[in-house]
Amino acid sequence: MKEFSFVKYQGAGNDFIIVNHLEGAVLTDLSVENIARLCDRRFGIGGDGLMLLEPHPELDFEMKYYNSDGRPSTMCGNGGRCLVAYAFQLGVIAEKTIFHAVDGIHRAIVERPDWIQLEMGKVDKIETVLNGCFLDTGSPHYLEWHDNLANIDVDAQGRALRNNETFSPGGTNVNFINGDVKGLTISTYERGVEAETLACGTGVTAAAIVAVQRNGKPGQFTVPVLAKGGALEVKVDYDGNVFLPWLCGPATFVFEGEIGI
Repeated sequence: MKEFSFVKYQGAGNDFIIVNHLEGAVLTDLSVENIARLCDRRFGIGGDGLMLLEPHPELDFEMKYYNSDGRPSTMCGNGGRCLVAYAFQLGVIAEKTIFHAVDGIHRAIVERPDWIQLEMGKVDKIETVLNGCFLDTGSPHYLEWHDNLANIDVDAQGRALRNNETFSPGGTNVNFINGDVKGLTISTYERGVEAETLACGTGVTAAAIVAVQRNGKPGQFTVPVLAKGGALEVKVDYDGNVFLPWLCGPATFVFEGEIGI
């Protein structure tokens, strides 16, 4: 059995295993089964996903992300913020950084050690589908507004919508939203985790963007968003056609250790 070191971080309850690969791979067996076992909350470390901090030939680092089902994922906003916090803690980056992820290049700012601002990709398309809307913020998201989120069975209703033929073949993340541009509350069912998570960064970003669109006026907005795991905010610059969002929130060290697979 080969052991390797890891750290665990969380952003508003969205938790991640992080492995440092800057000086070469230490987690060499990246099978779906092994990653899923490491993310398992009973038989492994536990986490919504696993990330590798890897070198990049031109930028500060490369982010590689896997969902808790063990499969490579689309962009993870809270994961990106946690990886920035870890790289800062290691001394790899200063307060401002630029790195590469699966959806392209991202800038980030360490406002303070536990509060990270992450530039997300621009959004210029929001589709009206079913009883809500659909957009891509690095990961695909379906959103529905509801008067009372307490009445929503997030796992059951989210799973049904996640697998709706409208979003085939890949499926989608599903968000239930309440509020407006002055403040939102959100519950998210995450594809790849296949359950409700305490927060989802790309989902929070999508919710803020749609709230700005529903507000109807261009401008610069800071939208507070309360997820079940904590408070985040999204800064959105909207010119009437294109949304430029930054996801801002906590990124907190939980523990570190060694484990073998």
